[in-house]
Amino acid sequence: MAGFTNSSCWSTPEVYKHHEQQKICPSRPKYREGRRPKAVKVYTINLESRYLMLQGVPAIGVMTELIELSALYGAVDEYRVLDEYPAEQFTEVYLVKFQKLTSARAAKRHMDEKSFFGGLLHVCYAPEYETVEDTRLKLQDRRRYVNTMTQNKGCISS
Repeated sequence: MAGFTNSSCWSTPEVYKHHEQQKICPSRPKYREGRRPKAVKVYTINLESRYLMLQGVPAIGVMTELIELSALYGAVDEYRVLDEYPAEQFTEVYLVKFQKLTSARAAKRHMDEKSFFGGLLHVCYAPEYETVEDTRLKLQDRRRYVNTMTQNKGCISS
């Protein structure tokens, strides 16, 4: 794990619509409702990212604990505090880069709306921090996965 370097992909962030926490979905069919009401959001491969933005982290110096929690879901490449990102009073926003997309998916699924030192975390993907090469590799990986899965399905049905 390393701190962030001064690269162009770590410039001052903007507040994007996909960073906002969604309201609960009122039109969800009864059979799809779980124990807790949830928002419904569909992610394309382009919206998913190895970069996660963690919002609502209490500003009490818990970066080490937050990174340890993130590392439970996969290897963390880089992380940093986004001081310039607008946040609620007494909270901080962190940007975490995972080595693998699957690790970022697991971390988002398990850490979103999790209680952390008295605050609720809001975790969202931050694809705007990816470089063109990151996006290219992500799409190539997805293409390989789809090809593999469709070939395996063809073998099973024969």
